[in-house]
Amino acid sequence: MSQTDERRADAPSEEAQELLTGLAEAGAPDLATLSVEQARELLGDLFTPDVDPEPVESVDEQKIRAYGRDIRVRIYDPSPSETLPAAVYFHGGGWVCGNLDTHDSVARALAARGNSVAVSVDYRKAPEHKFPAAVEDAYEATKWVADNAEEIGAGGGLAVVGESAGGNLATVVAQLATAADIGSPDIDHQVLLYPVTNHSYDTQSYDTNREGYFLTRRAMVWFWNHYLRDDALTTDGHNPLASPLQGELEGLPSTTIFTSGYDPLRDEGFQYAEALTAAGVDVDHTNYEDAIHDFANMADLDGAPSLGEFSDQILEDATGALNDAF
Repeated sequence: MSQTDERRADAPSEEAQELLTGLAEAGAPDLATLSVEQARELLGDLFTPDVDPEPVESVDEQKIRAYGRDIRVRIYDPSPSETLPAAVYFHGGGWVCGNLDTHDSVARALAARGNSVAVSVDYRKAPEHKFPAAVEDAYEATKWVADNAEEIGAGGGLAVVGESAGGNLATVVAQLATAADIGSPDIDHQVLLYPVTNHSYDTQSYDTNREGYFLTRRAMVWFWNHYLRDDALTTDGHNPLASPLQGELEGLPSTTIFTSGYDPLRDEGFQYAEALTAAGVDVDHTNYEDAIHDFANMADLDGAPSLGEFSDQILEDATGALNDAF
């Protein structure tokens, strides 16, 4: 029997519980039992609702040429007549699923409410492109934004933002930029929403939240196994580019971290916040005790109860962190 978990509320929020009940009643399958194509279709349908998006004055797509491949980015500029700070955004999806459309609402919020030029990155996905392909694309895209800030109407600050696997990429990019001597992007802040920080399943939250709360332990094992070049805990999994908790943390930019009480990833978010603080990094950490994983991207869902105002709160907090940082 799982021990008492003091980092989560007595129950998920009413909105989260309605969503979980709705998914169960609809017979939503266990992600870990699906093929990659089935998982992408399932999550793609869920997170691409047919609703009017939050308005942003200018939305444009470009392709970044990088070592024989193209990296697609979508640029959201809420005020093209102004020069605004840039926020490079990496969506979630376990490095396997997700795209610019599934997380369009979050990128729009970063731009419109965060008063920034948000650049959403469509990095390469596993298993077709295993680790460290996503890291390479994330870093190249961040360098491109820094080098072409004036061209895209940005300037006066640069942040990296990511959710879940995207949070992993965001902070790995920050580590790479901090370690580089020449030509690295100068990152002012990082906003990490329920980030993946360590290839390990031994935390309390992986026990108490192992199933029943949207993201499961089995699904995380499935994601990691597709992402890494092997499934052992001794090689890629210990590489700081996959497990940033094991990386060099001194000198990283100020950091905002959000975790969810009912999320297998919660405790590694706590561990990362504590490790950053110990390394002298300025950290602001908020744990939403009654939230489930990925709730920032659940304001509108297709075929399932949405979280509405509950999702809106973390978007307000995340964009508020950007405004404060800049």
